[in-house]
Amino acid sequence: MSNAFKGPFIVTGASGQLGSQVIENLLAQGAERLVAITRTPEKLAALRERGVEVRAGDFNDPATLGAAFAGGGRLLIISTDDLAPGKRLAAHGNAVSAAKEAGVSHIVYTSLTSPDGNSPIGFAADHRETETAIKQTGIPHTILRNCLYADLLLMNGQQAVGAGALYAAAGDGKAGYVTRADCARAAAGALLAEAGSSVRDITGPQAVTQTEIAQVLSEIAGKEIPYVPITRGALVAAMVENGLPEFMADVFSSFDVAIAEGYLDVTTSDVEALTGRKPQSVRDFLLANKAALTGLE
Repeated sequence: MSNAFKGPFIVTGASGQLGSQVIENLLAQGAERLVAITRTPEKLAALRERGVEVRAGDFNDPATLGAAFAGGGRLLIISTDDLAPGKRLAAHGNAVSAAKEAGVSHIVYTSLTSPDGNSPIGFAADHRETETAIKQTGIPHTILRNCLYADLLLMNGQQAVGAGALYAAAGDGKAGYVTRADCARAAAGALLAEAGSSVRDITGPQAVTQTEIAQVLSEIAGKEIPYVPITRGALVAAMVENGLPEFMADVFSSFDVAIAEGYLDVTTSDVEALTGRKPQSVRDFLLANKAALTGLE
């Protein structure tokens, strides 16, 4: 896509999995100038050598954000992964306040599909309230409501292949799983070309059920991998038994509840609109990662 705006383009969480891919997309499209914000600048020495300006910044330490966002520009706020109650929203509030103080011209934010007050997802309120805070700044913005990462299916899929069945508490619900790579491309596209304010649903091309995922896993494994619906309580118990803290198991199991209740049954053409390319399907993504799913890497 053509670059409608000039930089600086500021990417937070730049050493993380999503942020690093956004940076690579921006570099590939010739975006200038690029600013990478991270809590660990030492990890991004290679980016410095490629002409990216690396700045230290920590959403949990607002004193660092003035220098991090200095000079304004078009800013990508990547939501943090802190699941401790209250911490993520406070961190996001710090970032939004600093963005307004720095005079940024546009905010892109990675949110969540259907983050309304009825969502069963444990941290939906963090995203809903961050969206509200961004809108209240009066700064033009693009809200990217990313659906569940298809990448999460690699861990679940590997476990399913090993166990001989896919266990989930998602009922017959569907989810518009989208790859992290497509989310990164969409975020880069929004930074480069989105004007005004909008809310975009970032999804894969089709919403799929757990039964459909199990069918693809069966094809990959060369044996039948049935989908076995279980209760949320059984799912939480299994997660805790495998070493996950109970509050995290409760959050992760809420994804299945959201699928079962239809909150993630969303598909749009927004990825293609932002990038000029259709998103990858769950089937194609899983087939491309056959080695990881079967443990034959």
